[in-house]
Amino acid sequence: MPAYKDNAKGTWYVSFYFQNWKGERERKLKRGFRTKKEALEWEREFLQKQAADLDMTFAAFVELYSRDMKSRLRLNTWQTKENIIQNKLLPYFGNKCLSEISAKDIIQWQNEMMNLRGKDGKPFSATYLKTLHNQVSAIFNHAVRFYDLKANPAAKAGSVGKKEATEMLFWTKDEYVKFSDAMMDKPLSFYAFEMLYWCGIRLGELLALVPADFDFVKSTVTISKSYQRINREDVVTEPKTPKSNRTIKMPEFLCHEIQEYLKSLYGCDSDDRMFPISKSYLHHEMNRGAKASGIKRIRVHDIRHSHVSHLIELGFSAVAIADRVGHESIDITYRYAHMFPSKQEEMAGRLDIERGEGF
Repeated sequence: MPAYKDNAKGTWYVSFYFQNWKGERERKLKRGFRTKKEALEWEREFLQKQAADLDMTFAAFVELYSRDMKSRLRLNTWQTKENIIQNKLLPYFGNKCLSEISAKDIIQWQNEMMNLRGKDGKPFSATYLKTLHNQVSAIFNHAVRFYDLKANPAAKAGSVGKKEATEMLFWTKDEYVKFSDAMMDKPLSFYAFEMLYWCGIRLGELLALVPADFDFVKSTVTISKSYQRINREDVVTEPKTPKSNRTIKMPEFLCHEIQEYLKSLYGCDSDDRMFPISKSYLHHEMNRGAKASGIKRIRVHDIRHSHVSHLIELGFSAVAIADRVGHESIDITYRYAHMFPSKQEEMAGRLDIERGEGF
């Protein structure tokens, strides 16, 4: 299709009709191109996206992928994906034709990622490498499922990294008590960590809590939202998964502690955040508390692992624990299998008894 010269402005524009996703004929007008070539190139890429022409570049398909997926994901989830796409995928694959990217290209990219070093001079962790591979594979899967790409080259190349970190760090109850004693000089920090440890909630769930979430008659806290600080704005979203919407029974001592904390909050309304702090604040407090108490430093998220491990030690099942922390029971079984007491001896003994009774 032709491009047109805007003699008054000295620029070029395109005007054409296309068939939208509803099958309707629609007109498109785009002005302000410096050259005729730029105008025609823009028109060509626009029509490719509408028709999902897989001869488009990887960068052009990423725009299509973004349009399809962005509104379906939580804002912070999409930002994580977008950061990987912009910084780890587009610089390598951006100008390559989507349909011509091969498993060999993916392997070369994987090798480059494994050889890169972060700001600390260390290579990327196995879990991060896995995340990078999962994202590039997700883009090609999208092209296969919805736009008729023949095959996913990332699947052919195979994955790198690991889904879970090799070592899962956590505190014992005694270690946590030492840590919490060191936090008592700052009530805000103390009560925040009390909620994290004794309820096993996620950090975003903690930061979204408001007084209305608590029922002190029933000794419960309802988890129905998650807080994030994104682009200097407070963003409250649904929790991480549907299973994360839950009501947690609190121990009585914690109910009394939170009631005391609420009394100390001047002018805090029922829908005001109880912990108006940032993630970085709690990371800093973790450093301070671990140093003061002389216990090992773990991540804030590892306090959740500590809660789960404590419940396992108390003898609760994977199903019961999963219901409390907002996970699927199969995830608890898989991630914490090494912590559950072995039943092998008991199983073998029961089988011996049953066989003996049959003779």
